[in-house]
Amino acid sequence: MQLTLWTYEGPPHIGAMRIATSMTDLHYVLHSPQGDTYADLLFTMIGRSKKRPPVTYTTFQARDLGGDTAQLFQDSVSEAYRRFEPKAMIVGASCTAELIQDDPGGLARALSLPIPVIPLDLPSYQKKENWGASETFYHVIRALVAVDKSISAEQYQEKRTANKTDTQKPSCNILGPTALGFRNRDDVQEIKGLLESLGIEVRVVAPLNACVADLVKLPQADFNVSLYPEVSQLACTWLSKTFGQPFTKIIPVGTKATKAFIHEVCQLAQLDPTAMLAAQDERAMWYAKSVDSTYLTDKRVFIFGDASHAIAAAKVASEEIGFKVVGLGTYSREFAREVREAAKLYGIEALITDDYLEVEEKVAELTPDLVLGTQMERHIAKRLGVPCAVISAPVHVQDFPARYSPQMGFEGANVLFDTWIHPLMMGLEEHLLMMFRDDFEFSAKAAPSHLGHARPTESEKPQETKVAAVAPVDHPEQISTAVLSDVEPENTWEADAEKELGKIPFFVRGKARRNTEKFAVENGISRITIETLYDAKAHYGR
Repeated sequence: MQLTLWTYEGPPHIGAMRIATSMTDLHYVLHSPQGDTYADLLFTMIGRSKKRPPVTYTTFQARDLGGDTAQLFQDSVSEAYRRFEPKAMIVGASCTAELIQDDPGGLARALSLPIPVIPLDLPSYQKKENWGASETFYHVIRALVAVDKSISAEQYQEKRTANKTDTQKPSCNILGPTALGFRNRDDVQEIKGLLESLGIEVRVVAPLNACVADLVKLPQADFNVSLYPEVSQLACTWLSKTFGQPFTKIIPVGTKATKAFIHEVCQLAQLDPTAMLAAQDERAMWYAKSVDSTYLTDKRVFIFGDASHAIAAAKVASEEIGFKVVGLGTYSREFAREVREAAKLYGIEALITDDYLEVEEKVAELTPDLVLGTQMERHIAKRLGVPCAVISAPVHVQDFPARYSPQMGFEGANVLFDTWIHPLMMGLEEHLLMMFRDDFEFSAKAAPSHLGHARPTESEKPQETKVAAVAPVDHPEQISTAVLSDVEPENTWEADAEKELGKIPFFVRGKARRNTEKFAVENGISRITIETLYDAKAHYGR
């Protein structure tokens, strides 16, 4: 097993906790050792939940392993039912308890509780969190939804059509949003409002804020909206095969995808979207028509996250903002094929990994102008001095804002525009401050602007900063970027060349420095002057 400092996904029982925490009357009994209650903090501290997750831990200790841990589990199940009175219960084991092989499902069934008890078999050493959430949601639906096996999926569909009245609206369910999901709460509000404005009734949103009784009613809707495929696709596929309910394939992230999503749901609901689309006010369009928008054209962007958000972000970046996608990847191995197909559209090879060190290495190699990723990429970009915006889980507390901030729909497109563009524009502002850092009013020791008379003395003015470089070697093709950045700069860069290098924007300065030093080594230049700097720029700009 690979040990890491960070992880993109937790074990699968964390995914099961997300489903239990999302619902209002589902309880999870987790056979786990003392200490696994740390997971509560994901929801209460990071996700800003008002209540702790509806999870009962057996919290066995080392001394319990010599006794009857099976009885400990059964006692925990009985106590959880008595105390919380859930309408249904899921039971399973964490990665450590999985090794004991106590069979939580069989032990719970033996208690004959008067509610559905759903066993979970989540292989902790082979699968991860999103897979666990998907499996849990699927098994809960299968356990709660009654199926008449004498009726085919087509007959179920015909039955729904026959029972419809002339005044009845077309209906759908929204499936996939969960606790700890990235902006799921706001996305549901945005997409639900969008569907209702089209004249489509939203019957059930699940699992977020759904109850057990809601899941029982899922087959009554005409179709399903698969909002987050990592969680909902398995359940939607089963509902389609069993009850003849079609489900959406388009993720409404960005203006173009939202319009395509509207056409898709209107086709399923047999509605005309023309009037609704004509009434939309796209507030980001004015910028696209302005001269300032040319600043964004061909900005190089690296994208990494869960598969759905990464694919959608690449499409928005390329087709709506004018960025050039130079990197695309995901930690969602279950959707690796879809991400690889998406990467081909941009002439690049997808990065499929759950190792953040590989992602960091790729970002350093590509030196993009902007990184769109998870909280991991936020840290990576900060270390490398590259602007970054978060587009996907895993996220931290600051990505659960109190304000309304969807990622989907037309309002979500406005939020994306602001979130992605501001790091670049602030980067430009920071570059301007760096350019004029030798002027007394912009120096780090300068007084606040309203105290402008407090001009620093000559001794307080900032000193020039040396830029790292490398001396010539016999075999330039063997030079690595690590070597180029770690060698002391004495007697390599001329002072005026160092100063000129400092005028290059900070987010591409590292690449300019490495290219210049490599150019100097390859051409046998021992002292880098301004002319060398511009010769290197011309050489690599060809």
